[in-house]
Amino acid sequence: MIIAKARAVDGPDKPFRAAEIKRRDLDLLDVLIEIKYAGICHSDIHTAHGEWGEVNYPLVPGHEIAGVVTAVGPNVTKYKIGDRVGVGCMVDSCGECENCRKGEEQYCLKGNVPTYAGVDKYGEPTQGGYSTHIVVTEDFVVRIPDNISLDAAAPLLCAGITTYSPLNHWGASPGKKVAVVGLGGLGHMAVKIAHAMGAEVTVLSQSLKKKEDGLHFGADHYYATSDPETFDKLAGTFDLIINTVSAKIDINAYLSLLTLDGTLVNVGAPAEPLDLNVFSLIGHRRSFAGSMIGGIRETQEMLNFCAEHNIVPKIEVITADQIDEAYERVLASDVKYRFVIDISTM
Repeated sequence: MIIAKARAVDGPDKPFRAAEIKRRDLDLLDVLIEIKYAGICHSDIHTAHGEWGEVNYPLVPGHEIAGVVTAVGPNVTKYKIGDRVGVGCMVDSCGECENCRKGEEQYCLKGNVPTYAGVDKYGEPTQGGYSTHIVVTEDFVVRIPDNISLDAAAPLLCAGITTYSPLNHWGASPGKKVAVVGLGGLGHMAVKIAHAMGAEVTVLSQSLKKKEDGLHFGADHYYATSDPETFDKLAGTFDLIINTVSAKIDINAYLSLLTLDGTLVNVGAPAEPLDLNVFSLIGHRRSFAGSMIGGIRETQEMLNFCAEHNIVPKIEVITADQIDEAYERVLASDVKYRFVIDISTM
């Protein structure tokens, strides 16, 4: 049994505290990773605050994990000690269903095992990356390219793949007009990736205060959604809209911005339902879709794509004692653009 230092939360209104958690001994195909950095995702906050359903506390969040392999099980063939690796939002799946066989483990028909707030095949609760070590089966570990630093790599394991996957699936490419709703941790990655894919990129944000950043990240246009003229001016414009915000918005207004056969994809996951008028869809054969992270194969593809195009998130590195403050700042939209915990400060 491996004892890891961690930061845990004991309830929806409780602060983070120092803790120790047990990691299982290595099974035949397991990899032990010494975690160097862990990103803070809005999903961590929703879960820690109990906004997505019942949580088995104490909870150690974190599914943007970057580190180094320190031990491997006897049958491991994909990794060796010293490899730079990452772990994202899931650590296992059935491996047998149709979706798993297609490399879409995130949609496992029996349910994938989330990196935290889940239960693994041994019947134990999973705990995430706000910790010094994690044990993961080798099939759910990805390799971090040498030209991406570990601190910058961490957010790619959720924010990167969550935006890459729908952009890839719905064909962001030269000649396509793509809009990104929100310029936060997810949104700024969506802009960078869509730009690298060759699409014409527009940011739709509440205000213009981040316009300079958006254009720097690769956006061709930037509009304030607080201005009603924006929706009149851009009506029927976009082939694809990626909605990254985790708050309730007027989804019908954004659907009006799609062209014929356009698609709006939700990757942000608000705690409350969105209201949809079906007439927002049928008038121009528009689609409203959702997308959840990506499979392991696509996650590795995303990392390689980011390495090839020199894409990394803009991050602010914090200590383990600053997690509560970071959560407050995320909720206040006071982060540019992703907090990353330096695990050496545990």
